[in-house]
Amino acid sequence: MFNNAGIGIGGGVSLHSIEDWDRIIDVNLRGVVNGVQAAYQIMLNQGFGHIVNTASMAGLTPGPGLVSYATTKHAVVGLSKSLRAEAASAGIRVSVLCPGAIRTPILEGGKYGRILIDISPEQQRDMWEKFKPMPPNIFASKALDAIAKNKAIIIIPSWWKRFWWINRLSPSLGISLAQKSYQDMQKALKV
Repeated sequence: MFNNAGIGIGGGVSLHSIEDWDRIIDVNLRGVVNGVQAAYQIMLNQGFGHIVNTASMAGLTPGPGLVSYATTKHAVVGLSKSLRAEAASAGIRVSVLCPGAIRTPILEGGKYGRILIDISPEQQRDMWEKFKPMPPNIFASKALDAIAKNKAIIIIPSWWKRFWWINRLSPSLGISLAQKSYQDMQKALKV
């Protein structure tokens, strides 16, 4: 079962309303919880299954400017790792996808997401192009290969793993690098 709902809300926390928080938690976290609740009991009864939850690199690293998104995606990673440990003895696999930039509508907030800063769609696309977004068909092929191998945490494109490793080896360094990157982005966008 694939849990793959997600929206983005871009902009500083000071720009968020409680409705923004409710919306992103409802879609990005409660959507995954509802999917798990719908499939897990069936899988327990049959004695096998594989739940694949989509998080993001924002679930493994700091996400300034995307704090609400990163919050929900960190929760999805935690849910997935914990459920993987719990479900294994019942024959159920759990994996979490942590994509870097993939060329999908979520790069512009998603269908129901929002961008809370004054940035043109062109500026937004230019900003994401620096991260070399992967085409969805290539991502899907690589993801399915990793799922078939029962990988716990799947990071695609693989070059994004370096950010994960930095944050695992030195959380303080990861936060400093995220802070610097955020400040550079603000200057470039004149926010």
